[in-house]
Formats: sequence, C-alpha cells, structure tokens
Amino acid sequence: MTGGPLRVLGAQTMLFARTVRAAARHGVRRREVLRHMAELGTSSALLIAVGLFFFGVVLVTIAWAQARKYFGNIAVLGPPYFQLILREFSPIMAAVLAASRQGASTAAALGAMSVNEQLEALELSAADPLAELVAPRLIASVLVLPLLTVLGVVAATSSAALTITFAFQNNGAAFLDPSLVTTGDVLSALVKTLLCGAFIPIAASLRGLQAQGGAGAVGEAVTVGVVEACMGCLLIDFLVAAAFFILSAQQ
Repeated sequence: MTGGPLRVLGAQTMLFARTVRAAARHGVRRREVLRHMAELGTSSALLIAVGLFFFGVVLVTIAWAQARKYFGNIAVLGPPYFQLILREFSPIMAAVLAASRQGASTAAALGAMSVNEQLEALELSAADPLAELVAPRLIASVLVLPLLTVLGVVAATSSAALTITFAFQNNGAAFLDPSLVTTGDVLSALVKTLLCGAFIPIAASLRGLQAQGGAGAVGEAVTVGVVEACMGCLLIDFLVAAAFFILSAQQ
C-alpha cells in the first residue's frame, strides 16, 4: 500500500477495528493466544534483558562521569535514574526491541500466507483470517509487552547498581530506590506498553496481509512492517509523554 502517513495510520486503525469486531463475532482460540504469548516471551525476553542491561551500564557510566564534576557523589542520581528508566527508557526500548522481533515474525508469517493464497483458503473454509491470525497476536502482545517492560526495568536498574558498586565503589543500592516514582509514572509506562503492544502486531499484520507477488513481496512486507511498528512506538511514546506532562502541569 502506498500513501502518506495519515493514509497508513487510517488503514492501521481500520484493521484494528475490524480485528476487534472479528474477534467478538467469531471468538479467539485460547490456545493460539497462549502459543503467541510463549513465542513472543521466549523470543524477546533475552533480547530485551541483554539490551537494557548494557543500556543501564552505558547510561550510568556517563552519569558517573558527569556526577564527578557537579555533585561529587553519584548516589544522588539513583532515585531519578530509577524513575527515568521506569517511565521513559524501559517502555520505549522494550517496545522497539519487541517490534523488531515480533514485527518481522508477524509480517513474514502473514505475508507468506498471503502470497501462497492461504488466506483465501481460510475464507473458503468459513474462517475469518483476522480472528484466526491477527487477534491472537494482538491479545498476546498486549499481555506480554508490560511484562517485558518490567524485565527491562529490572535489567537496567540491576546493571546500574552492579556497575556503581563494583566498578566505581559507590552506593549502588541508590539505583534501586523507587522513592521518586509516582502513580503518574507507573500509569504513563503502562499506557505506553499497552498502546505499543496493540500497535506492533497491527502494523506488521497490515503489511503482511497486503503482500502480493513472491518472496520479494514478503521481504518488503517484513522491512516496511518493522519500520512502521518501530516508528509508531516512538510516536506513541512522544504522545503519551506529552499528554501526561500536560496533565501534571495542570494539577
């Protein structure tokens, strides 16, 4: 599908609405949801844990270099670091890393089925492809991505605490201090993960369902699907962060 961002966003919104209606009308097989949850969890957990672990090491090393100049004691940055990881970095990084893995898998699977005319075969057998293929991935992603975000928080804060303790001989426990975390921070992170969890499979599924031609079409669907899923997650992160900032400023 060609067209500008608004046209793509409109197509994604329509696919989401159609998927919800199809799931309500035909139901969703619990076994398929559990299968996709297990697949997403096992394929993305290690990627997110390792990625956020090293991100925490790099971020706290940079913070230590700056703290030596202005604060003298890096431990004072511990609570703000924990808050920033929970509210901003872990949700968006977990979403982007999951999008790169889940988006590619979804676009490739649905693209191959579309190219091989398996979607038409499903329709001829009185099955709805959206209820059978898209809805389970959508539900699984919405349920699993918040858990992956929590895993990212644990990895990033743990690596920071270990780095400060053993590399810089300082109070690493300060980077496990959630004293500055507010209800708004938790809600912001939760909203981001839920919206990204719903957006990723929709963006990837749209490109997979539209694939026509041969293997080249599947490859293009994977590439575009992953890019759009990642860009959509970044846009969601910006919009949610801006919305919570405006709400907090009005209180």
